[in-house]
Amino acid sequence: MPLSFTTDIRRLFRNRDVDAMKEYTLDLSSYEDVKAQASEIYERLEEGTMPCDAPWPEEQVSLFKQWMEDGMLP
Repeated sequence: MPLSFTTDIRRLFRNRDVDAMKEYTLDLSSYEDVKAQASEIYERLEEGTMPCDAPWPEEQVSLFKQWMEDGMLP
């Protein structure tokens, strides 16, 4: 079953991450914003520069990548 933003991806972004990124006009709680910036978000997740306090575990980065490959369903 393909991954979805609402069920699988949104929960990966902590509320403090959402609040912090709104300063940069990126709403990580918004499907439309995350979908539009998915490649850039993935690049930063893979580099370990997002979130700024500690990188995501590899399983979460892989889940985000899988969501992209599955077609970025809402």
